[in-house]
Amino acid sequence: MSNLETWRSLLTERDTGEIVTKALVRDVELPGGAGTMALITLDNGFDHTKPNTFGPRGLFALNGALSEIAARTDLAAVGVTGKPFVFAVGADLKGAATMAAREEARAIGALGHHVFRRLGELPIPSFAFVNGAAMGGGLEVALHCTYRTISSGVPAIALPECFLGLVPGWGGTQLLPHLIGPARAIKLIIENPLSQNRILKGAQAFELGVADAMFEPADFLEESLRWAARVLTGDAVVARDSHADNVQDKNVQDKDIWDKDVWDKAVADARFLVDMKLRGASPAPYRALDLISLARTASRDEGFAAEDEALTDLLMGDELRAGLYAFDLVQRRAKRPAGAPDPALARKVTKVGVVGAGLMASQMALLFARRLEVPVVLTDLDESRLGKGVGHVHAEVDKLLAKGRVSADQANRLKGLVTGSLTKDAFADADFVIEAVFEELSVKRQVFAEVEAVVSADCVLATNTSSLSLAEMGAALERPERLVGFHFFNPVAVMPLLEIVKAPATDDATLATAFAVGRTLKKSSVLVKDAPAFVVNRLLTRFMGEVIAAVDEGTPLEVAEHSLDDLGLPMTPFALLQLVGPAVGLHVAETLHAAFPERFGVSANMAKLVASGKPGVYLPDFSLDPEAVALFAGGSAASSAAEVRLRVLRALAEEIRIMLDEGVVAAAQDIDLCMILGAGWPFHLGGITPYLDRSGLAQPRFLPAGTASVPA
Repeated sequence: MSNLETWRSLLTERDTGEIVTKALVRDVELPGGAGTMALITLDNGFDHTKPNTFGPRGLFALNGALSEIAARTDLAAVGVTGKPFVFAVGADLKGAATMAAREEARAIGALGHHVFRRLGELPIPSFAFVNGAAMGGGLEVALHCTYRTISSGVPAIALPECFLGLVPGWGGTQLLPHLIGPARAIKLIIENPLSQNRILKGAQAFELGVADAMFEPADFLEESLRWAARVLTGDAVVARDSHADNVQDKNVQDKDIWDKDVWDKAVADARFLVDMKLRGASPAPYRALDLISLARTASRDEGFAAEDEALTDLLMGDELRAGLYAFDLVQRRAKRPAGAPDPALARKVTKVGVVGAGLMASQMALLFARRLEVPVVLTDLDESRLGKGVGHVHAEVDKLLAKGRVSADQANRLKGLVTGSLTKDAFADADFVIEAVFEELSVKRQVFAEVEAVVSADCVLATNTSSLSLAEMGAALERPERLVGFHFFNPVAVMPLLEIVKAPATDDATLATAFAVGRTLKKSSVLVKDAPAFVVNRLLTRFMGEVIAAVDEGTPLEVAEHSLDDLGLPMTPFALLQLVGPAVGLHVAETLHAAFPERFGVSANMAKLVASGKPGVYLPDFSLDPEAVALFAGGSAASSAAEVRLRVLRALAEEIRIMLDEGVVAAAQDIDLCMILGAGWPFHLGGITPYLDRSGLAQPRFLPAGTASVPA
């Protein structure tokens, strides 16, 4: 059998539920006498809510279209574009995740290479007209073409494979470095995926050199066709940098024209970054770096074969299944929060009040103003603090203006929306008032008593508490049913999670309003019960408590600090403590100790650290502070790193089981979502509960068998 027949036999005999993306071909007469273009439109027959993807049948459909085009002698060029709003978003990963044999995995990689490379190896030029979202394999289709145009309205350009535990396996690691240079390619292939899967817009991709021309959305295809005609007639010349002279150019044979030192430095710098972030915990970014390094000298056949090998290994690993489970949580469950009431019950919010003018309050005020586009008023006890808070908001707006994130008119409008007042009378016409004052129950109760005295009967009262009881906070309110927890994570503008806390008295209209506001703020909201420290802080405090207890008992701080490095967590335990602040960490530990003294301790050594006034155990140069480390000395029962690791994971498994039994959230998936979005739990581990399941530490399992393998 031929390779194509073998691949067809391996990949299409079983039903994976693939939504087939068709390759619809029509002839277009190009202006200016440039000739006829065969224009392929990728379209799966659905609207933009079901983007084009490539499974085996879709790849064979595109291959068939290219075979028909290759047989013609009357064409000047071939073009590829997508359906409205979508070019293509890559492989059908739901099908890929069910592959059971290496032969299947290798076949899907080889088939993708076989089909896509034909675009760059036809005897006529090929053009990709990227009209909409192009991600993963969708972007790789465009990279195989001779030329590319892009719409300025494209919302998403990315190679997110490393985020999910894969590598760009259909040419991306080999073609992109030669097009835009190794450093820029690494940004798309590795740095952006490891930075919360950062996505580029069309204009940003054009600036990087991914496309040769950019046009406005309204007449994108027409302008792209005109531009293609000018390229074919020689009236438009595509200039590319020396590193992009490029793998598409059949006249270039000497790969040594690319500077080895520059290429090697880009790879080495990226390897250092990946080590800092992951400490070797996730194989995909390292495989991607190896492939990018290889691309400098490898032929197409060699480079694509290496991609096939890497893709095969990674498709067969647990990391992809874990990554897809986590991706499914973020993309689906986060958008349909479990337990959220009917959105129709939400009240309209036309003005927001923020009690307090500190850093957290100022961050919240700016976010409310930017997303809700309503007046926001801050209050505080004196003019100095109030002026500082409002001034911080205005300064942040100036930074946005300087970066081009807002226009001058938008900046002026934002500054006008955020004001300050020394009295809470300014909240009289507010629909939503949130407090961001000191984490002390008596202080918050007093604040809400003062606010309730001036606001309307329907005004929502929200608290940003990270650990305190809402029931106790609202006990003296005349209308406790309008109190809701609205817990942001720091920094407010960056962290995507919002824990929405339902107290026993909270009514559905209040809860619906909170979810509606969270959605407008572009946060992923999770409903949690009014329980001590809710989800993220409760688990992080248990995690920190076990690490600190091991140090208190005599484990060297450096050993305990790095005992969980193999997980690839975003930061080590004591680095996290320094970010949060020892005083805050101690306060939350005391709160949880009062609620659950048998599981949450209060470290006397932590209290010493807080009393010392030190910001943590690290100096500004990130070396350990000997004086701070000495505060934890004195124990005589040291543990090994492996023992500390097991101790921490067992404690987390215990705490999650208790939280699920208590009904803190609707399901284990919500704990996973909170930890991914609020604590940076690594995507490659797939969520904390499936990781503990796989480790055998959750008895019984948190998730049904198979849940973390195939997204629902």
